[in-house]
Amino acid sequence: MTDHLVKATVEGVRIFAAVTTNLVGEAVKRHDCYPVAAAALGRTMTGALLFAANLKNEEAVTIKIQGDGPLGKIVADAVPEGFSRGYVDNPHVDLPLNSKGKIDVAGGVGRNGLVTVTRFTGLKKNITGTAEIATGEIAEDLTNYLFVSEQTPSSIGLGVLVDTDLSIKAAGGFFIQPLPNASEDTIDRLEGSLTNIQSVTDLVAGNLDAKGIISRIFDGFDINFLSTTDLNFRCQCSRQRIEEVLTSLSKDDLQSLIDDGKAEVACQFCGQKYQFNKSELEKIMNNG
Repeated sequence: MTDHLVKATVEGVRIFAAVTTNLVGEAVKRHDCYPVAAAALGRTMTGALLFAANLKNEEAVTIKIQGDGPLGKIVADAVPEGFSRGYVDNPHVDLPLNSKGKIDVAGGVGRNGLVTVTRFTGLKKNITGTAEIATGEIAEDLTNYLFVSEQTPSSIGLGVLVDTDLSIKAAGGFFIQPLPNASEDTIDRLEGSLTNIQSVTDLVAGNLDAKGIISRIFDGFDINFLSTTDLNFRCQCSRQRIEEVLTSLSKDDLQSLIDDGKAEVACQFCGQKYQFNKSELEKIMNNG
């Protein structure tokens, strides 16, 4: 199944659902993530894509989650066109399963810290909001962020299933937001449905696509499907951008690289490595 996101409305409720197995798998492979980091990064990237679905074209969102756990900072970018990238500071964190026998994402994230969401809207000043980490489970933290920072009651579900060979077997999520015209009856029915719904990983691993996830959650509702967007892992890094980073270094730092005779710079978001020889470094120095 290719990765995709579906938008729909249901009786005064907005819903986005996404299957992100392949793009999460690509990110996990690039960063050599162990299970805790894989689950945390995959949930954050999926969350970013769900947040970006409500943006206009050429806008973007960045989600940063930084608690006091061993994973350190988790960052994901996404755009409404369907592209995402991300990284985690410490991808090799290894923790025992939690009390429920699940990957201990909350233990990896920690509790003391912040969720920061920045929306890049093309205005002179970007829009940034923060909220304290609620549980470290990421979906609950993003739901809490929307309620605390943006006063928007919502429900978010995220899941990543890591296979025994550390590949990603299933990943996806949903984002549900009642609109002002949603009736109390609709909200009550929805809350009952969410209480009984399977986990996101079970839904995706059961080969449900995004429409199937929405249909399962809103069983018995009149669903209005709006659009489908293909999703992919994509990084905005390039050799030119890395050169700009090198240009911003001090003369002493650049000279040190020149003395070494070469430099290798890796993109933090995708792991792509860029090589520069001595003459290229000298040219950067002279043009800086």
